Amino acid sequence: MSNKTYQKEVNQEVENILDYWLNNTIDDEFGGFYGQINENDEVVPNAEKGSVLNARILWTFSAAYRHNPRPAYLSTATRAYEYLRNYFSDKIFGGVYWSVDFKGNPLNTRKQIYGQAFVIYGLSEYYKITQQQEVLDWAIDLFNIIETNSFDKVYGGYLEALAQDWQPIEDLKLSQKDANEKKSMNTHLHILEAYANLLKVWDNNLLKNQLKALIEVFIQYIIDTKTGHQYLFHDDDWTVKSHIISYGHDIEASWLLYEATEVLGDENLLNEVHKISLKITDAVGKGLQGDGGLAYESEGEHHDTDKHWWVQAEAMVGYLNAFQLSKNPKYLQQSIKSWEFIKAYLITPSGEWYWGVTGEHNKPMPHQDKVGFWKCPYHNVRACLEVYDRLEKISN
Repeated sequence: MSNKTYQKEVNQEVENILDYWLNNTIDDEFGGFYGQINENDEVVPNAEKGSVLNARILWTFSAAYRHNPRPAYLSTATRAYEYLRNYFSDKIFGGVYWSVDFKGNPLNTRKQIYGQAFVIYGLSEYYKITQQQEVLDWAIDLFNIIETNSFDKVYGGYLEALAQDWQPIEDLKLSQKDANEKKSMNTHLHILEAYANLLKVWDNNLLKNQLKALIEVFIQYIIDTKTGHQYLFHDDDWTVKSHIISYGHDIEASWLLYEATEVLGDENLLNEVHKISLKITDAVGKGLQGDGGLAYESEGEHHDTDKHWWVQAEAMVGYLNAFQLSKNPKYLQQSIKSWEFIKAYLITPSGEWYWGVTGEHNKPMPHQDKVGFWKCPYHNVRACLEVYDRLEKISN
């Protein structure tokens, strides 16, 4: 496949995915967006609505509008912003709730830092297309709230979660499949992502310092410099608590870490991260399958070879990023292989992607959402936009 064809196809895929969201997910009765749509494109009645899903919708339609200024993208981004502001924002203690019920009433009021970070990420992108001061002010307020309540002044990094009133809680885990530990790679990766996006619109010394500290946390504690993989969970003093390898998070980190360092503008640090990024990318190769797909995770002798939608999306970007850094064509070819795999097995007839595929014949994983707490248009649209923009730079 030529770069031009690759670029043309991902550009069309952005429209296809977003058309699905425009046509199927808007909740006209209770506001915002449906909390869940099943594998048969059926709305699940009374499903809770998550802050992460809504923040990712905000980011996605804002980014899509910058790429292609369709009025529907702007109005949908505004819808997401207004729903977050009116229903997820905690007017008493600050920050955003983890979830609300289908009518918009607070449901899970804990302050998961991952959720706060994604709202910053979405607000920063929405500010780029609106230049509304209240949008930037809210993003800055959430940044200050995270720094005040979650930043570990002793060991560095950020604690996973707190109660609604920002007091400590016992149950910290992000989801049922996550370990109940004080610090996670996943939360730190998405604080990094959010802070880098905020820095693009708000030049602030504390933000720069904290972004640099986050990058150094990855280098010092989260990335195993021997293997190139990341440790997923830690105690507060960075004692490693898990040896699971998450191929999707590794390939995602390989480019997000480099991008954040680029935004920061520290050349010495960028040279170091350049090498680390390629090392992570090469380590991910252990999870590549013969059909071009990327396996989910492994631990010791256990290998989960299911191929989740978001993992394949991140592989498109991560391998293209490695090609840009190294000029080695093998990385470009793997990025294209990831896209070919997605086209062959993940894109559904109705326009969104399957959650994932499993088995030797890559059959769709059963009983998985098209839209849900974690199933959103962020990974796949972002991957397509990133690939489009990166191919544009390569061609120029």
